[in-house]
Amino acid sequence: MSSTSKQSLGNVNSSISTENKTGWHRILAFIGPAYLVSVGYMDPGNWATDIAGGSAFGYRLIWILFASNLIALLLQSLSARLGIVRGLDLAQASKNAYPRFINFCLYLLAQIAIIACDLAEIIGMAIGLQLLFHLPLIWGVSLTITDTVLMLFLMNKGMRKLEAFIMAMIFIVGLSFLIEMFIVGPDPAGIAKGFIPGNLSGNALYLAIGIIGATVMPHNLYLHSSLVQTRQITRTDEGIKSAIKFNLFDTVIALNLAFVVNAAILILAASAFFKNGYFQVAEIQDAYKLLEHIFGKIAPTLFAIALIASGQSSTITGTLAGQIIMEGHINLRIEPWLRRLLTRVLAIVPAVFTIIYSGEKGLGSLIILSQVVLSLQLGFAVIPLIHFTSNRKRMGKFAISVKTKILAWASAILIVVLNGKLVIEQLNDWIKQYPSAGIWIYGLATPLIIAIGLLLIYVFLRPLLFKHYDMPAQVPHGLATTIEDLEPISYRHIAITIDFSKNDRDCIAHAIMQGGKRAEYTLIHVVETAGARYYGTEVMDHETQSDADNLNSYVTALTKQGYNARAHIGFGGAASSIAKIVNSENIDFIVMGSHGHKALKDLIFGTTVNSVRHMVNVPVLVVKQAPKLA
Repeated sequence: MSSTSKQSLGNVNSSISTENKTGWHRILAFIGPAYLVSVGYMDPGNWATDIAGGSAFGYRLIWILFASNLIALLLQSLSARLGIVRGLDLAQASKNAYPRFINFCLYLLAQIAIIACDLAEIIGMAIGLQLLFHLPLIWGVSLTITDTVLMLFLMNKGMRKLEAFIMAMIFIVGLSFLIEMFIVGPDPAGIAKGFIPGNLSGNALYLAIGIIGATVMPHNLYLHSSLVQTRQITRTDEGIKSAIKFNLFDTVIALNLAFVVNAAILILAASAFFKNGYFQVAEIQDAYKLLEHIFGKIAPTLFAIALIASGQSSTITGTLAGQIIMEGHINLRIEPWLRRLLTRVLAIVPAVFTIIYSGEKGLGSLIILSQVVLSLQLGFAVIPLIHFTSNRKRMGKFAISVKTKILAWASAILIVVLNGKLVIEQLNDWIKQYPSAGIWIYGLATPLIIAIGLLLIYVFLRPLLFKHYDMPAQVPHGLATTIEDLEPISYRHIAITIDFSKNDRDCIAHAIMQGGKRAEYTLIHVVETAGARYYGTEVMDHETQSDADNLNSYVTALTKQGYNARAHIGFGGAASSIAKIVNSENIDFIVMGSHGHKALKDLIFGTTVNSVRHMVNVPVLVVKQAPKLA
């Protein structure tokens, strides 16, 4: 089993070299992870909260954005430090520190946060498509499911190309808003006053917490702690110290750029809407129409293009975070496209129901609600992160200082207190709106709030009460066992899968190397025609007859050379047919050829080797076609 199975994002872990580079080349080698993270700080959810805040309160909530950015800088730097020093992402560290049931609860909460984030991205992209191409929202929401293909394609191209795509999307968003800022002409004095903190209550508090949730996203903490591990570093004190420093540069630059974009959105809303008397612009569509009404065609077009770019880039980073959370917390690894599809479907359902029952007007409120859900989950990511990076036994000399610890805990307390205040105010609002349902509201909400509160207290207290107790690291495929007294294995019955390609010769040669003339060889070919799938062994079409003749010619050639070989034709699905033959024939070794599909072809044609490997209990040797010699 490859060691990558034990690593966070194993297929890209340590895939980018930083060694033997100096000056700007070394800095550039580390730049990338924070930009993928920063995407989450300027997704459609941020747009909704920033537009609502700017239109309702002018420049007054800029200080909330600024404070959120400072908190984000602190927490993301801690996340990067955890990944660099311990080589664990936040989910893996939680798996080692908390019992299985608690990890399952943390996984559920984190997954809800990712679905909430994805919900905002779906709505944002659908609105962008509607604004540019006049596509009905229900169609736009449905079309967003196709971005799974783009995500799969980019992930197969490698981390650097994925980072380049994300940076291109960020550039489009930033350039669009830079041009729009010149068009609307904001008030510099008003912007400066907006940085002065003020009292928050009612709708201002709700929007402020939505801004915090949209800015300091919980899944970004998981994501950053994993992405920093894509850089190869020297595991010495000096190498780790250097990696922390360069990743801090990356984080500061990327997150400050994200703050500028967010501030630009809020300033745009304040300058264009609040200033002109439009105080309740909570809908992204309304912002587009008002921009067109006030400033003409250019500003709203740039607005829509930036909206699509931010939604598309955010959905990719959300997928990576989902993989990290699932593998880290509950040791479950599934195909990225399938996980992406499940998350997207779970996010599409509430969006579709909102459109059907509340119309397009309900989508803006749904986006803001999704950001509040993100904020409510923050404590469950932030508190463990502070514990892990404070642990001097695990972090050694790289544990955070007392000053940093105080700032981190102050940020965590602020987040938890604001969320608690929001929950109380929201319950009171519901009671006022629906007085007859007061008993039901309290009856359903109170147990849930108590359970979540107790879980948060446990997450906080456990590392304090068991300060140096970490369970052994668990990974999806388990831990290595002791290897001693190895005996050579002799295979009696070897299966060779045949697809009548150039791979066949190499597969047969490798099989013979394993078994020699003492073993029995079964050559397997599966007929996958429509007839074969429906009628199985009863089918005898032209392809089946041709495949049988070709397979027998291989058997004849092997028999003439003194090998005990025979043919076996399977019908229907390749993986299931091969597994059925292997299990029924008591075969103890399989040699298979690699088809070499990538990305889209894997999605269309399937991954037979991987499927077979999980259906049988015997070793599988995968043979790749040998390269041609020059």
